[in-house]
Amino acid sequence: MSYQISATKLQAYSRCPYAYYLRYERRLSSNEFFGSAALGSALHQALAKFHRDWHYNDPIPDVRWVNRCWDENSGGLSPTQIVEGRDILAGYYQKFVAGESSLRQPLAVEGKIQAYLQVENLEFCVTGRYDRIDYLSDGLELIDYKSSREFKLPEADEMDLQIGLYYLALEQTYHQSLRYLSLLFLRTGEMVRFRATHKHKKQVQQMISHLAMRLRYDQSWEPTPSKQCDRCSYARYCPAVSTQPLPLPASLGASPELQLALSL
Repeated sequence: MSYQISATKLQAYSRCPYAYYLRYERRLSSNEFFGSAALGSALHQALAKFHRDWHYNDPIPDVRWVNRCWDENSGGLSPTQIVEGRDILAGYYQKFVAGESSLRQPLAVEGKIQAYLQVENLEFCVTGRYDRIDYLSDGLELIDYKSSREFKLPEADEMDLQIGLYYLALEQTYHQSLRYLSLLFLRTGEMVRFRATHKHKKQVQQMISHLAMRLRYDQSWEPTPSKQCDRCSYARYCPAVSTQPLPLPASLGASPELQLALSL
């Protein structure tokens, strides 16, 4: 059985090893709630079709093509969501397509990447998903569509980890370096580009090595107190927060076997 870790999980480890241990190693429920992503999923699928299936015989598609892509991927949404999604894609078309001299054909759309990494005599399989990868003159740009209502950038250290993970995977998959990881906010039409460097790759390699040592030798998963402690789901079990922390439930799962796989 593979040990899987996402960019979100690696970021959680960076914030607090003890919270990571309780959630992912011991599988202690955090009672977190995640809302429906039906509209966001439909937007991603429509944009994948828009860029993947356009014939590229003409410089740019007209707006009927984006409407067709939406019609084919909006089934099951409410009437309000269908209208909202059509408006969002119309804004995308005007901002990123209509004013261009030609539509650039992407290197890849809506897929998976995979790479391997040896750390502390353990093999890690680095896998991940992407929305779009464009080929630049000096490398690759990975574009991540964001459909949330709130325009909010990740914390700088969390963004650095995500860039480093994709750098590793893309370098092996396409034999090209990642130059930019770009967040494209569909509702506002804003795109924020983050420059990727070899430093991001080295940072992630060091963190994976540190995590592998904990997993392999069962070293202590010490808490890291911070401003996030007051909203941490595991505060009641944490000796850094409470002078009398609750004992861990006896029914917790055991730590998984050390067959390691990393996913983004």
